[in-house]
Amino acid sequence: MEAILRDSVHHSLRDFLHRNAIFLCERLCAEFPSETNLQLLAGCYLHSNQAYAAYHILKGTQVAQSRYLFAMSCYQMNLLNEAEAALCPPNEPSAEVPNGAAGHYLLGLIYRYTDRRKSAIHHFKQALTIDPSMWAAYEELCVLGSAEEAAVVFGEAAALSIQKQYLHHGLASQSLFTVNDDCNLVSGRNFSFEDVSPRQLKLMQGSNTRDSSGNSHVILGGVSGQPTNGSSNISFYNTPSPMPMQLSGIAPPPVCRNALPNGLNLSSGTDSSPRSTMSSTVQAGRRKFVDEGKLRKVANNESAIRLISSRLSFDSGNRRSNRLAAEAGANTNASASMAAGNGTTNTSKIGSSKLGSVARSLASRKGQPWANENLDEGIRNETFDDSRSNTAAISGFTPTSDTRYLEQDGATLSIGGGIMHASKVISGASEILSLLRTLGEGYRLSCMYRCQDALDVYLKLPYKHYNTGWVLCQVGKAYFELLDYFEADRAFSLARQASPYSLEGMDVYSTVLYLLNEDMKLSYLAQELISTDRLAPQSWCAMGNCYSLQKDHETALKNFQRAVQLNSKFTYAHTLCGHEYVALDDFENGIKSYQSALRLDARHYNSWFGLGMIYFRQEKFEFAEHHFRMANQINPCSSVIASNLGTALHALQRSDEALAIMEKAIRADEKNPVPMYQKANILMSLEKFDEALAVLEQLNEYSPRESSVHALMGRIYKRRNMHDKAMLHFGIALDLKPSTTDVTAIKAAIERLLVPDEIEDNL
Repeated sequence: MEAILRDSVHHSLRDFLHRNAIFLCERLCAEFPSETNLQLLAGCYLHSNQAYAAYHILKGTQVAQSRYLFAMSCYQMNLLNEAEAALCPPNEPSAEVPNGAAGHYLLGLIYRYTDRRKSAIHHFKQALTIDPSMWAAYEELCVLGSAEEAAVVFGEAAALSIQKQYLHHGLASQSLFTVNDDCNLVSGRNFSFEDVSPRQLKLMQGSNTRDSSGNSHVILGGVSGQPTNGSSNISFYNTPSPMPMQLSGIAPPPVCRNALPNGLNLSSGTDSSPRSTMSSTVQAGRRKFVDEGKLRKVANNESAIRLISSRLSFDSGNRRSNRLAAEAGANTNASASMAAGNGTTNTSKIGSSKLGSVARSLASRKGQPWANENLDEGIRNETFDDSRSNTAAISGFTPTSDTRYLEQDGATLSIGGGIMHASKVISGASEILSLLRTLGEGYRLSCMYRCQDALDVYLKLPYKHYNTGWVLCQVGKAYFELLDYFEADRAFSLARQASPYSLEGMDVYSTVLYLLNEDMKLSYLAQELISTDRLAPQSWCAMGNCYSLQKDHETALKNFQRAVQLNSKFTYAHTLCGHEYVALDDFENGIKSYQSALRLDARHYNSWFGLGMIYFRQEKFEFAEHHFRMANQINPCSSVIASNLGTALHALQRSDEALAIMEKAIRADEKNPVPMYQKANILMSLEKFDEALAVLEQLNEYSPRESSVHALMGRIYKRRNMHDKAMLHFGIALDLKPSTTDVTAIKAAIERLLVPDEIEDNL
């Protein structure tokens, strides 16, 4: 009964029937109360976004996996102190973080959002060391500005880590198969396939459970029994490949630790019935864990729900919802001879299931569909110890012998229910790490705001990877930071075409359209995003930008606040709230919003810049200079930030420093007219009129229709008592239709044209 209930729960989770899974799992926990089953129930609630239920179920548990799931529920409820205590018990300072790389990643997130940057960086690096494909951890390091070069992180050490990981898995399966060749796992009760109906046979899938003390139980055909002596505490998932000629001689796919072969005798007696014979030879294939297309990336946001273990299976034909898992009387030699007689050789690349927001496959099997992974929306409900020591011990290989074994010609591994050449492990690891190196370096450079370098790196990607939604969004963000809004619009449009269902980067895309004054496109984008996902903060950021473009700042603010409400850790939404408060002249709340953004991401330069603008408008020039300088340190390539920093320095009478900063701003973006205009203004204040006029003449060639340029030239000519030229430029400035404020200032200057400067200064 327990096996059937557990299998039904997993089946419901795979089919995303969360309500059904919760109901069945409650029956399971009522009938068979154990911490393992409570973990499964908590996982069901986490799947259905009911973290509060998982919190109450697991509160007070001590098993490592229970503590991880409890910490995850706390994290989702923003109870960060409790989450930290679950992962790092105060009374056990030397305790290992549960769940390996996933645990370190979650702990890193907790430290990041509690403003302990160094500890966060340490745990993100630990996660990458344990699992080099933990892309989410590398992303966090890039955001924190502490990522090493991708060539180092995804280099030779990472390749060896992946190779040894799969080598241990494969060799553990082979070794266990040899050791337990003639073992009888069910010793406490005789069991025959003739005791049950064919329908029951189909339901009785082998299922692995663990009790809270860590002892293993093997449930085969619906019967639970303790392992015999000599089998040690080896946990086994009864999950062979659904290949039509899968025989008992091929080991089942290994789980996180050790696995028993799937071809052992299931009964203590001899069963030679036609039914059992057919079960052992024809129906040895088992169900797949996840259909193609059900793999999906767990949201980067921050949910951090991770897998504990994974199972791989290959598909070579039509899938069946239920398959017989039992094989009666088959042994290794018979299986090997039958496989040889059929001429069947299953050579495949490795598929791997990884912990984190990125789920990926190392490679695909030639001529057959991809290996599938049991993601179950990001959580596995079975538990295992975090160390791989048992696997390494059973395999009997040291790291040196592991490497030598991989390098042997013709060396094979039994992984995922198939036979694989060890050389495929090396080539597969090399290929995926090469891809991660390119993607990682591009992302690292983007986070350092070396955007042109990042664009050059992304161009090195293969065409099929470059034209994916994530990469195109990163390209769009890079062009956005380079102030090339037309190219950014083009890149984001291509991203929408490649992944119309993805909301990644759409908040930035809406800002691009806002800056281009594309009100129709922005309105269409906002409506599309809302119809796609009303609960995504990106959707409401786009809607807010749409209203802000129409100068309806109060409605825009409400939309941005809705985005914050949906995801309080969405940094850009806090910044956009600050912009709207400033537009409404509510500086106090604007400062609070910018500070909230900086608490989430201290390197979010937009908020530093926003605070600087507020203090500059309040004429608190020292505060303004500090915040502009912080923004400039984070993004030294921005000419906008540099020009505002120079303006603040000029207001503090530090004109020489201001001129140096303006020169850097001009070099950063020669197309930006603001730094040149501010440089001319500073030169005029220093009474370097000829130099100022030279700069303005040059600027007039770039921007001939800027009224402020001619107005400043008129003021300079007035200071030089060249009234005719001054009047000429004042007239040109008025003809260019400046803003109302500028019109008033220009007319006042014309009225005082003949007034001496000394008298004008005293007015």
